[in-house]
Amino acid sequence: MTREALIIIDVQNDYFADGLFPLWNAETVLEQTLQAVRHAQAQQIPVLLVQHVADTSQGPAPFFNPDSEGVAIHPRLQAMLPDAPVIVKQAADSFWKTDLEAHLRRLNISKITLTGMMTHNCVTHTALSRDAEGYEVSILGDCCTTVSEILHLIALSAIRNRIPVQNTADWIAGR
Repeated sequence: MTREALIIIDVQNDYFADGLFPLWNAETVLEQTLQAVRHAQAQQIPVLLVQHVADTSQGPAPFFNPDSEGVAIHPRLQAMLPDAPVIVKQAADSFWKTDLEAHLRRLNISKITLTGMMTHNCVTHTALSRDAEGYEVSILGDCCTTVSEILHLIALSAIRNRIPVQNTADWIAGR
């Protein structure tokens, strides 16, 4: 039996209008992500949050500095998922040196659906991770964004050769 988890990567304050590194279309992507979360909750699909915290051992980072307002998961997402596991990472790959895989094993997950920020970096690196090879992986393309629309579209086009990309409406309809 396939058991799915929805993984939301780096939907953090620094990527929004008042943050240190605002992304293209962040508010729209947040709305789509909240819609995916509502569906996951209705279907009892576990949701896991991934939070990037910068390694500041060599000095402050451009964004996602520990204990800053910008590093926090967006408050609307956090309010909707107050008890969701939060996997803290310091690299693009959400599996690398984190406990993501342990959470997935504990939940007996065989399929992961990815959403998040930034499409061309953390989303694709997680999807293509060596540690993701044991899972059926897909991406909700309309629940992702990056620095510009063209870079977002290029990243989704490139990854489609290896990982299925769908939109939220089709993901919901497929249930």
